[in-house]
Amino acid sequence: MSIDAVVLVVDDERDHADGIAEALENLRTKRAKTIAVYSGKDALEILREQTVDVVVTDLRLDGDIDGLAILEEAKKQNGQTEVILITAYATIETCKEAIRRGAYDYLVKPIDIDQLRTLVGQACRKATAAMQREQQRPTTGKESFEIEGVRSKNPTMEGIFEVLRRVAPTNISVLIEGESGTGKELLARAIHNNSPRRNKPFRPINCAGLTETLLESELFGHVKGAFTGATGDRKGLFEVADKGTLLLDEIGDMAPNCQAKLLRVIEDGIVIPVGSHKPTVVDVRIVSSTNHDLTELIEEKKFRQDLYFRIKGVNISVPPLRSRAEDMPALVEYFLKEAAAETGSQVTGITEAALMILMNFDWPGNIRQLRNCIRTMVVMCDKDQLDVSDIPPDIHQLPQLAAGTHGPRDLAGVSLNELEKQAIIDTLARTGNNREEAAKILGIGERTLYRKIKEYNL
Repeated sequence: MSIDAVVLVVDDERDHADGIAEALENLRTKRAKTIAVYSGKDALEILREQTVDVVVTDLRLDGDIDGLAILEEAKKQNGQTEVILITAYATIETCKEAIRRGAYDYLVKPIDIDQLRTLVGQACRKATAAMQREQQRPTTGKESFEIEGVRSKNPTMEGIFEVLRRVAPTNISVLIEGESGTGKELLARAIHNNSPRRNKPFRPINCAGLTETLLESELFGHVKGAFTGATGDRKGLFEVADKGTLLLDEIGDMAPNCQAKLLRVIEDGIVIPVGSHKPTVVDVRIVSSTNHDLTELIEEKKFRQDLYFRIKGVNISVPPLRSRAEDMPALVEYFLKEAAAETGSQVTGITEAALMILMNFDWPGNIRQLRNCIRTMVVMCDKDQLDVSDIPPDIHQLPQLAAGTHGPRDLAGVSLNELEKQAIIDTLARTGNNREEAAKILGIGERTLYRKIKEYNL
């Protein structure tokens, strides 16, 4: 069996490092080349000298270089490398913080080797798939822009892709607006991955999920004693993402004081950690996203107008999934393959009846809801194809069926012909009876649609 992945194991206890490395040489679906090192310094040298798919490191190591420093260097050298941290119970909060900074996962001592092998196998599949996409992606031309392998057939999205294709190679700031779950972070990652910064860090932060003090600390860093609980110096995301891209997610929820400090950093390119007077020069591209109308927040004096003009270099408005039905087949296929790879499932496709139900759902949670739905279906499915019975009840109790002879209820007992007929009726209604467009959305030929319309007397 050929070598499929390179795994670096870091532990200052030689026996532990060697034991873990030996246990990981033969993963479930891959053969790994494992490298065991016994210091943070040696780990950094390996990361700088060769490509590593997955790093398994103890959080606490002898010397000045700990697991967090190894995580930072791994992501700096190759953004596709996945890092798994091993920790004692007392440091779990630190590991949760590391996950926010890009770690794949963490395990608590004592280690369950089978659990570790499973986790490393999943991380290997994710890392190698990402590296393959990077290698296969063209470097020039209109077709080089893509979002994790998913292309859109929606005219609005095609226009967005064209704009992003043009701005990705530049350093201009981008503001992405849209409902929650519409894929704003995917667009931001696509901007980064299609830019000259692609091999440097991409760091997202949710501005709505942290208090003002914590958000300042996350963005700008802090020094020991800056506030209660600041037990040591810590770099902020502006420093961590230096030469890379920072996504300010839900920037409309940022507190006014933090907005002022953010504006100064964007204008001057200088970060001063909380509690410090020492400036650090940074080079970070800013991508922002929001589900608010920032112009309304400006009128309400809740958002700074000068900051708005700084982050709105290019403004993108992402349409909700319910208005992009023609993209559903490609999105379902992509999320299905992604979920199957992550879980080791043998599911390879989806039936037409199940796909039609998904296409006719409104998806209030947008792409995020669809992704979670497909993952759940793949996990629960015991066949090689997803079917109607695998769709979660909150999805397949379709309100749309109320337009026909059936009220909202479980679809068990409804014939596939009735499902198909209703899908055609709803799609024709959505497209204003445009049969060419309806055929595209349904994923069938126009002749087939004409035949179905005649067959069902529509």
